Amino acid sequence: MDGRQKVDVLVVGLGPAGGAAALAAAQAGLRVAAVERRKEIGVPVQCAEFIPLPLARYAVPEGVLQQRIQGMVSYLPSGRMEKSDSTGLMIDRAAFDQALARQAKQSGAKLYLNSRLVGLDSAGSSAIAVTSQGEIGFDYRLLVAADGPYSFVARSLGLPQQETVHTRQYTVPLLEASEETEIWLSPDYPGGYAWLFPKGRVANLGLGVDKRYGSDPKALLDALHRKLVVEGRVREAILRRTGGAIPVSGLRRNLVVGNVLLVGDAAGLTHPITGAGIAAAVASGERAGQAAAAWLIGCEKNSLMDFENDIRDQFGACLERAVARRAWIGQNWRTPAADADRIHRRGWVAFPEYFDEGQF
Repeated sequence: MDGRQKVDVLVVGLGPAGGAAALAAAQAGLRVAAVERRKEIGVPVQCAEFIPLPLARYAVPEGVLQQRIQGMVSYLPSGRMEKSDSTGLMIDRAAFDQALARQAKQSGAKLYLNSRLVGLDSAGSSAIAVTSQGEIGFDYRLLVAADGPYSFVARSLGLPQQETVHTRQYTVPLLEASEETEIWLSPDYPGGYAWLFPKGRVANLGLGVDKRYGSDPKALLDALHRKLVVEGRVREAILRRTGGAIPVSGLRRNLVVGNVLLVGDAAGLTHPITGAGIAAAVASGERAGQAAAAWLIGCEKNSLMDFENDIRDQFGACLERAVARRAWIGQNWRTPAADADRIHRRGWVAFPEYFDEGQF
């Protein structure tokens, strides 16, 4: 082993949750180390790159904000189109993540890129990471797990694997500027939906599906791409290809395991219907960093459970509803009912039926 380090907080993962956690903890004066498996933070981008307006202050750094969004258009299986309010911002997700990490570093956090955790002794509060500087052992007082839907930390703690939806996305030239996101709800996309999110002169065109239904995301996305090319909406060129997994199980049973806090995707904070997760990731990461300071500096014994309770109060009801709606609409996939608009209206957040408890 090339070295050992004693830190107050070890952050695993430097996405929005990990970056926010590292920043908050470092700003509080804690000794922070953050391990990120990618060589370049946020690259490749595996995100539709939309954030709600309350996160606008994080879009201030140069290169983050790409354009404003004024609404959303949802297409139902019948072809019916409905517009709804859904204001927000399109960002450069890599620049967003990098800005958070840069601020954390400026506040004193040590960042280890192109590094991965290979061992975790939660009982002994120690971890081993293989880094570009060699193998490093970390002795930590508190660990923040921000390492995504397939969290190494969660597995090491014996926590169950989350259910996921698989996504594919192309960045394509957009022929006409737009300030609206577009959503396609269809039996062709079981367990998910398709989207077109404008970003200046280009757009993120993608879809998510549950592979348990035997769907081929690439074939489905290629078909949608061809359709929009024929309609004169986008060009044939594909500027970037990406994809990934989105957790859809909902909030984990425990967000605090001993002196380990789970945040972002690792905590199951991604919305199981929409796949939105950046806002919840930042909120949970910030709150984890604050809880770490209260626990380690302020000696507030209940601060870790306060973190869990705060996150559950903020996101629990919304995620529980989404899990229930997902289970309900899941009963209709691959049946004739999946062709009916009414089924999708009850299962999509843009429609009032989604929030009508009497419908389910």
